Parts: sequence; structure tokens; C-alpha cells
Amino acid sequence: MSKYDFDLFTIGAGSGGVASSRRAASYGARVGICEESRIGGTCVIRGCVPKKLLVYGAQFTDAFADAAGYGWHVAPPVHDWASLIAAKNREIDRLNGIYIKLLEDSGVKIFEGRGRLIDAHTIEIAGKRVTAERILIATGGHPTVPAIPGIEHVISSNEALDLLSLPRRVVIVGGGYIAVEFAGIFNGLGSHVTEVFRGDELLTGFDDDVRVALAQEMRDRGIELLARTEIVRIEKVGPGYTLFTDKGAELSADLVMYATGRKPNTKGVGLEEAGVQLNKAGAVAVDEKQRTTVPHIYAIGDVTDRLNLTPVAIAEGRAIAETLFNDNPMTVDHENIATAVFSQPPVATVGLTEGQARKIHGAVDIYRARFRPMKHTLSGRSERTMMKLVVDRESDRVLGCHMVGTDAPEIIQGLAIAVKCGATKRQFDQTIGIHPTAAEEFVTMRDKVPEPKADAAE
Repeated sequence: MSKYDFDLFTIGAGSGGVASSRRAASYGARVGICEESRIGGTCVIRGCVPKKLLVYGAQFTDAFADAAGYGWHVAPPVHDWASLIAAKNREIDRLNGIYIKLLEDSGVKIFEGRGRLIDAHTIEIAGKRVTAERILIATGGHPTVPAIPGIEHVISSNEALDLLSLPRRVVIVGGGYIAVEFAGIFNGLGSHVTEVFRGDELLTGFDDDVRVALAQEMRDRGIELLARTEIVRIEKVGPGYTLFTDKGAELSADLVMYATGRKPNTKGVGLEEAGVQLNKAGAVAVDEKQRTTVPHIYAIGDVTDRLNLTPVAIAEGRAIAETLFNDNPMTVDHENIATAVFSQPPVATVGLTEGQARKIHGAVDIYRARFRPMKHTLSGRSERTMMKLVVDRESDRVLGCHMVGTDAPEIIQGLAIAVKCGATKRQFDQTIGIHPTAAEEFVTMRDKVPEPKADAAE
């Protein structure tokens, strides 16, 4: 009989923690899990899912406007923010209940409360202590804001999902995916949106053509983008706020939202007491098998601050369960993982950016298409789609696929399989497109983009 209460104990019941715990229990392991908030974690409760529901709500603005070009005569639509939030909350409650049932049906014992390591095998939850042979850290991350005067007046994406009313004027600080997604939500539902960010373009780390194309479309939708700008002070003025920039300008808003980054939830978990080391970023350091510096303690997802994506955390969690409890050693391949930004229009990408490819592979061929989608020939909308392929010149292998436009996430998901399999540009060319679709452009691009002048001169 084991000297421990559990074979595996998971701290944090987000998507990754739940996936790992359920699978381990299905293989006969005695599993416990604790959560200080609601079961489901960032993605289900206060991230991907509720945010995507608000994105859907905001997209109806386009649908109503475009309908006229197709002969529909629609009375001026009126949106009820409170109804949208109430519907979103009902769905989150439903999902929370499903996650709880999935754990219970799998035989996982749920503990309510914050988990903290007392030593390398002991966890304390709300005053109760349990022991486990192996421990999984799946505590996720949290939004961060800079320490500037007046920062107490701002909200993060967490609070943005539960506002009681739709603000008339919104300033969003940040240029990452969360910032551009909420800029699209508020703009689509009728708010005047100003987005302020330090970089030259939005979405640092994405392909430059993607960054430029999205910024243009957002500006065309009426979103004001202030690049190379920092907020140095925020003051409460009557019912609203005044933001002061490093350039001496002043911005007025009814709501100020910061989306300037996230940090791993490592404080107060007792990691130091258990001997678990953190890296320079304050994240849990793990090897390719998700092991921390303490061999029987593992970590997955955002707390490791690598690829902070829900499907990645789930894959990491399942790999641990397979390895430990099903005699099926697995590791997760973190290369060529597709991702999407649910901006308006959306962005999706898989593989290397042009800049990354040139740095790693040297000579590359670039194929790029910009066009007005067929739908908008009658709707009258000026929105344009951008598609791009990055190809290794020597091997002809497709290194990256990038898209800005309607249905980009749905299209790139399929292309991610091709990139993962090492497909070549010739194989793309040999694939017959589905006509008429936007997606067919990825298999009909034939003309290379001219080499940049700097490269041509070398």
C-alpha cells in the first residue's frame, strides 16, 4: 500500500490540470486536484471562451451592415450589453459544471481552496494537508500592469468580461493579442476605442506583413492606434479618466483597460519550500518531459511561460499522464504550433515568420496575396484579406503560413497539418483548390515576392 494519499495531486484546475488529472485517473491512478477559483481556469472562465463569445457578439455589427448589399432591409439594430453578458455567464456556468462532472466521473477528488506545497510531497489546501507521490503544478498566469501613478483606476481583461455597461470611450493600453481582441469587441459594439502601445506595430513576434495588415484594417474600422507611445499617469476626472502620454498628449476615457502582459502564478505556491527552481522570468523551469528541478514534481501550461496556449497545456498534461500511468512515454513537440488572434478581422499563423525564416534558413521565397473577399463585392466593405507563405528555397518546404482575414483561424488549422508534415510548396501547388473560397488562394499563389533590396544588394 502506498505511503501517500494520492499517486498524483494537481494544483490548479484549468484546462491542462483537468486534462492531466482525468487521464491519469482513467488509468487507475489515485488523483486529487485543488482550485481556489472556479474549475476551468483562465481559458474557460475568464479567457478564451468568454472572450470569443463577446467577439461573436461584436461581429453581428458587420453582418447587419453587410446585409443591405444583398437586398436585406434591416431596421437600425440596437445592442443590449447586459443581455450579452448574462448569456455569456450562463454558458460559463454550464461549462464550469461540465468540468466538475468530468472530474468527478473520472474519480478525481476535488479540493476547494488554494494549494500550497509544504514540502516536496505535501500539499496544504484550506488548512487540510494531503500527500502525493507526484505533484503537478498547473496554476496558470495572471494579468500584470505597470507601477505608474493612477494605475488603480484601470481594469484588466478579467474585469472587462463582466462590465455592467458598455463604456462610450475606451482606452486600451497594450499591443498584444488580448489588447487587439478587446479593441475589436468594444469597437464592434459601439464604443470609441483608442489603443496605445510602445512598439512600432501591433502584435510583436508576429510576421511583419500580418502586423501591418491588421493595423490597417483596425484603423479602417475607426479604431485609433497610437504607436510608440507610453502612458505615464492616469487621473480620475469626474465620471471618467484622463491619461497622460510620454509625448505630452492627453487622452480621455470612460474606461481604461490594460493588456500589457501576464506573469506565471508562482507566488504563494510553496515552490521554494519544495526545492522547485524558477527561471529568470519567474516561471517554473521544466525539461522536455515537463519535470521541474524536483524529479517527481511537474509543471505545465502558462506557469512555465513557454507557449501560453490552452491546447498546449492540455497536450502537456496528457503527455504526463501517459508517461507516468500508462507506460506510454510521451513528450510534446512545441514546434509549428498554430495560433490565432480573434481580432476583427482575425489573424492566424503557423510556423516561422519571414524574419525568423531568413535568420534560420537564409534564402527563402515569399508568396503573398492581398485581395478583397468575394463577399464584399456586394456588401461594399473595403476590408481586404492578406495571405502569406514562407518557403525554404533549398528544400522547397513551407516554413510558415500567415493570414489576416475572415475565417483565418479555421483555414490555418488545416494548413497546420501540412506544415507539421513538412509539406513543400510544390505539394501546395499540386493541391486543387475549392472554388470559390478564400482558402484556395493558399494553393494558387505562384508569383514570388521580390527580394528585399537589402538582401538583393548582398
